[in-house]
Amino acid sequence: MIASSLLALAFYLLASIATLHLLLNPGKEGYGRLFACGALALLCHAILLTQEVMTQSGQNLSMLNVASLISLIISAFMTGIARRVNGWILLPVVYGFSALLIVADTLIPNRYITHLENHPQLLLHIGLALLAYSVLSIASLFALQLAYLDYRLKSRKLTQLPSMPPLMSVEQRLFQLMTIGLFLLTLSIASGLFFLHDMFAQGKAHKAILSIVAWCTYVLVLWGHHVHGWRGRRVAWLSLLGGFILTLAYFGSRFVKEVILS
Repeated sequence: MIASSLLALAFYLLASIATLHLLLNPGKEGYGRLFACGALALLCHAILLTQEVMTQSGQNLSMLNVASLISLIISAFMTGIARRVNGWILLPVVYGFSALLIVADTLIPNRYITHLENHPQLLLHIGLALLAYSVLSIASLFALQLAYLDYRLKSRKLTQLPSMPPLMSVEQRLFQLMTIGLFLLTLSIASGLFFLHDMFAQGKAHKAILSIVAWCTYVLVLWGHHVHGWRGRRVAWLSLLGGFILTLAYFGSRFVKEVILS
């Protein structure tokens, strides 16, 4: 596992350097290096996670393992769409966060054993929840980018980076991602209500309640955009608020139990 960790970290670092070089010096010759390093980083990260999660006693879905899995999904998705959506400036952030989680997962012992093979309905619910959170986390990154571009535009301080996408393009991608993420979050909440009879039990109710509050926040943003034409800074900050609430729902109590109280 140490070898996989070191290789993943090295390739994430190289991919970040290649991305920064591409940002400052746009050109087709840099794409190959970036995607090669990114693909190798993702492969090593996937191997590491397989070793961490699949144990002889069951599946180790500790908070750090789940967070690392989400970062892998986000990194893979962003690597695939970066060229299409001109999202180069987000890649170093995504790769850096994945690298930090790999370091934390390697240095901090963590175990939370489950047996998903005996509960396929739980596997479906968790899979939908992870996909929803991953997509909405990417939406949060685009929201940050939108807020930054909106600030630069209104202060008449246009960015000097040649690969920075136009504000309208970032806004369009944000709403697309938010719509997809909201759909997945709806399926996740619905599957929990249908399959998990203890979803509102003591010690678990806060997850369901906060997830529903986050769902309402995203619905509000999309409703405000389509009905009242909300755009720019208001959309960005409400999107980030929804992402923060969803993070509290998914990781709040587990962070306290597994990190602070362990």
